[in-house]
Amino acid sequence: MNKIVKKLGEAELEIMQVIWEANAPVTSSFILKELQERRKWRLSTLMTSLSRLVDKGFISCDRATGNNLYSSIISENDFKAKESKSFLEKLYHNSIQNMVAALYSNKAISDSDMNELRKYLDELEGK
Repeated sequence: MNKIVKKLGEAELEIMQVIWEANAPVTSSFILKELQERRKWRLSTLMTSLSRLVDKGFISCDRATGNNLYSSIISENDFKAKESKSFLEKLYHNSIQNMVAALYSNKAISDSDMNELRKYLDELEGK
């Protein structure tokens, strides 16, 4: 997995989600259109964010076709794994049990969520 040093801001994460979901190189116009429900950005604002994402090493920009085509360098799964690990370390002292206990005691997860988690863990043990 690539070592991710930089963090993503909320808007940058939304851009990355568009790129990951497209699963192919995309233009800035495509990204702007996909984000129009959530962000009322001008193209110049998006271009600034895309430039930052390139600088941070999250995406690449291919200019060979005459259109800038943006692709992710870091996979969504790699990013989620790194962020999940960081989140778990910071908030729950690297303990999944502490996290689940906190969520359950604060009713952030339901009994059905717990049953789903139990079923998933049982499936993992069976493999």
